[in-house]
Amino acid sequence: MAKETKREKFVRLAEARTNKIIEMLRLLGNCSSKANYEYTDDDIRKIFSTIDKEVKNTKNRFLGIDGKEERFTLK
Repeated sequence: MAKETKREKFVRLAEARTNKIIEMLRLLGNCSSKANYEYTDDDIRKIFSTIDKEVKNTKNRFLGIDGKEERFTLK
């Protein structure tokens, strides 16, 4: 069996991880039902501000600019 190249490894992992992120975002979207959940506009702002910041930090890592990692909480 041929050894996996760095490119092949990147494609395999990047595709799997990107699809996992997409699925998690879709699951988060399930929380949007006001019939089942109660949330504020501030909660939504915090959630998407954090997601936007993490996307920017991750993109910067690919560009060679280190970003800071933080844990998310609504509290």
